[in-house]
Amino acid sequence: MVSEGVAGRRARVLRAEDALSALMADPDTPDRRRRVLEQALVFARATFAAVYTPSEDGELLCLADSAGVPRTLYGLRDGYPLGGSSPVADAHHTGRAVWLGPGELADRAEARRTPARDFSMAALPVRRGGDGGCLLAVSECRDGFDTEDRKCLELIADAVAAPAPAAPAEGGELPPGAFSLAMDTGRVEIGDEILELFGLSRDEFDGKVETLLGRTVPEDVPSLMSVVEADHMTIGERELEFRVLQRTGPPKWLRLRGRLLPGGEGVPARLSGTVDDASTLRSDITDVARVQRLAAALSTAGTVRDVSQAVVAALRRPLQADRIALAELEHDRLVVTVLDPPEPEAWPELWRLEWRTEWPDAPVRAMPTLAAALREGRAQIWPAGTALEPALADVGPGGLAVLPLPAAGRMAGACLIGWDRPHDFGPDERALLTASAGLAGQALMRARAFDAEHELVGTLQRQLLPRRLPKLLGAVAVARYLPATAGLEVGGDWYDVIPLPDNHVALVIGDVQGHSAGAATLMGQMRTALRAYAVEGHPPDVVVSHANRLLVDMETDLFATCAYVDVDMEEGSAWCVRAGHPPPVVRHPDGSTHIAEAEGGPPLGVMAQADYPMSPIRLQRGTLLALTTDGLVESAEADIDQGMAGFAERLAASDPAHLGVVADGLLGDAHRGDDVALLLMRYDGMAVRPRRETWTVWRLPEAVGHARRFTRRALRAWDVSAHTDAALLVVSELVTNALVHTDGPVRLDLTLVNSRLRVAVADNSPRSPVKPTSIGWEATGGRGLLLVEAMSAAWGTVPVSGGKQVWSELTLGR
Repeated sequence: MVSEGVAGRRARVLRAEDALSALMADPDTPDRRRRVLEQALVFARATFAAVYTPSEDGELLCLADSAGVPRTLYGLRDGYPLGGSSPVADAHHTGRAVWLGPGELADRAEARRTPARDFSMAALPVRRGGDGGCLLAVSECRDGFDTEDRKCLELIADAVAAPAPAAPAEGGELPPGAFSLAMDTGRVEIGDEILELFGLSRDEFDGKVETLLGRTVPEDVPSLMSVVEADHMTIGERELEFRVLQRTGPPKWLRLRGRLLPGGEGVPARLSGTVDDASTLRSDITDVARVQRLAAALSTAGTVRDVSQAVVAALRRPLQADRIALAELEHDRLVVTVLDPPEPEAWPELWRLEWRTEWPDAPVRAMPTLAAALREGRAQIWPAGTALEPALADVGPGGLAVLPLPAAGRMAGACLIGWDRPHDFGPDERALLTASAGLAGQALMRARAFDAEHELVGTLQRQLLPRRLPKLLGAVAVARYLPATAGLEVGGDWYDVIPLPDNHVALVIGDVQGHSAGAATLMGQMRTALRAYAVEGHPPDVVVSHANRLLVDMETDLFATCAYVDVDMEEGSAWCVRAGHPPPVVRHPDGSTHIAEAEGGPPLGVMAQADYPMSPIRLQRGTLLALTTDGLVESAEADIDQGMAGFAERLAASDPAHLGVVADGLLGDAHRGDDVALLLMRYDGMAVRPRRETWTVWRLPEAVGHARRFTRRALRAWDVSAHTDAALLVVSELVTNALVHTDGPVRLDLTLVNSRLRVAVADNSPRSPVKPTSIGWEATGGRGLLLVEAMSAAWGTVPVSGGKQVWSELTLGR
C-alpha cells in the first residue's frame, strides 16, 4: 500500500473532527453511537471498533455497540471481567490507552483464542461523562495505529462517551419506525410505519412476532430467526435485510437494525430497533445487506459461470467499478470465467496478447503482484498511482482491488476490480470485499464440483448411447436424448438402431428403473445384450426373452422396460415386442396416427418365465414410426394414456419430411422431471428390392449337384446365366464344407441386388471355418476356402440362431 503524506494525515484528523462534530450536533441522531464507531473505520484505518460498558452488577465489561467486520475474526468476546487482565479491563482500570502490536498480543494469555492473523489492538477509556466504558479498535495495517490514527481514536472515544438516546421503555410510546421484542414471550410492539411496510393494519396485528414472520418470504425466515437464536444472543447491534410478501407485485426488501438489551431481575431481555424500506436508504451505509444478497444469489448458482456472474452483479454496481474479472485458479494458471465489460478493448493490451482474444487462461507468473496476493490469501487494495506491472495497472488506473477467493484450505480463484478514476476505498467497501471473498470462494468450489460431476454424467451418458445412427436402405432414423433437469444423477433411458441381415433393421428403446450409476450401468449391459442377441439372428420374441432371462440371472434389484421392433425393409412390414414399455405410435402417409395395438409382456427382470408375444405392424412408403420413453408422455398432471394420446396428436401435426425438426418439436413439451429418449424412423421403401431364392440342402450323395442345379436355374431366371461359373464354384465349395464338417440341416440362400450376387450357406455349427495358411502338393483338401476367397469380391462368416452363416459376394457382369 502506498503510505499517506504528512499533509494527508493531518487532513484526516481534521476531517474526523468535522464528521464527529456533525454527529454530536444532533442529539437525536438515530444509532448515533454506532455512527460514531464507524468513523474509526473511516479515519483511524480500523477494521473493527466497539464500545464496552460495565454491566449492572459491576463485574463485567459488556459489548454495547460495534461496527466493522465480525469480532469473531479476532477472537474477541462480548464480555470481559472487570478484574481480569484484558486490554479493555486494563484501560478501564488505569484510565490510560493500551496500544498492542501483533507481538505483544501473542504474549498475552488470551492469545490461544486468537485466530492466526496479524493485527494490532487499541483500548481507550471513556474519559468524559457517559458510563465509564471503553473503546476497543482493531487494525490490520502492518505498521499498526500510527500517530494520526491514535489522535482520531481519542476523538472518537470522547464522542462515544456522550449518552446514547434512551430506548423506549416497555409499554411506552414507540416511534413510527421502531419495534421492541420481548425475548421470553415473543410479544412485539411496533410502530405504525412498520405495520404499513408489512401490509397490516393496527386492527389486524395481534402483537405476536409469528404474525410478522408469516408475512416474510419463507426463504428469508431462517436468517431472520438467527438474530434471536441462542448462539447469537450477545449484546450488540444486529442488522440484516429480508423480504416481505406484497398483496400485488414482487416482495419488498426491508432492513432491520436492532440492538439486544440485557434484562435484569424480573425483566426480560429485549430486542429493540428499527425496520425501514431498504429501497429508500442510502446505498453505501452498510455492507451487510449486500453480503446477504450475494449469499442468496450464490446459494442458487449451480455452475462456475453462474457463480461468477452473481459475484460480478453483486460487486460492480455498489463499488461503482469500471471493470471486474473473475477467474478460477487451476494449478499455476488463471482460467477466466467472466469479464465485465466483455469487450476485449476494455482490458489491457497485454491481456489480449497473453490471454488471447477468447480469454481462456493466463499464467499467474506473468503477474507477480497478483501471485503474491494469492499466496498471502487476503484482499489487497492499491490506490491510484501505485507502481504495478502493466497487466494489473491498466486494469485499475484509478485503483485496483485483488480479491483472492479461498475455500477449504486452498485458493479457488481471484477477482480483480478496477477503477479508471481515483477511487477512495471506504471501510464499508473493505468489509464488503472481505466478506464476499469467502462466500465466492466456497461457491466457486461447489460449482466446480458441480461442473465436474455434470461433465462426468454427460461423458458417461454419451459413451453408453450410440455415437451415431447407421444409414439405412429405404429408411431414415433420428434419435434424441434429454437428461432430467432435476439433479445430476445418470438416467437409464436408451435407444439403438441395429442393422440385421437380409435388409432387416431392429429399433430398440428402453428404460431402466431409477436414476443412478447402477441404472446407467445396467442400461449399458441391456443395450449390449439386446444387440448381441439380435445380431445372432434370433426373432424378436426370442431376443427379448433372452434379455429377460439375462437380467433375472444378474440378481439385480432393478428392472427395465423395452420396446423392440424388427422392420423388414424389403416387405414394408414389422414385428413389435413390448416388455412393459409404451407401444410405438404410427403416423400414416395421410397424416393420421394410431397407437400400435401391440400386446405386451412384463418388464425385463421381473419374471424368469415370461411370454413376449409378437404383434405385426404394416408400413407404407412415408409411414413414420415413433418410439419414446415414459418421460415424454407421463407427468404429475397427466397419466400415460393421456400423454400417449397427446403425443400422437403432435406427431400427426408434424411434417415427416424433416425428422430432426419433428423430433425437436416433440421434445419441446417434455416435462424434464425424468429422462427422455425418442427414436423416429420414416419408412421410404427400398429403391431396388433384392431378388431372393432359398434351397434346403438334403444330405444325399448328389446334394452338391442339386445345389448347383438350383443355383443355375435361379441365375437363368434372373437373366445372369452367362456369368455363373464363379457362382457355381463358390456354391460347390461352401455346400461341401457344410456337409462334410457339420451335422444337421444346411440352407443355401441366393440374393441378387443389381449385379451383385450374395451366396450364403447356413448350418447349425457355431465354429467358423479356418482358412489354411499353407497347403502342400500332397494335401487332398483345404483348398476350398482359398478358391472362395479368390473368386469373391468379399466373403466372411456371421453367427445366426443355432449356428453360423458363411457368405460370399460376387460381382456379375451383364
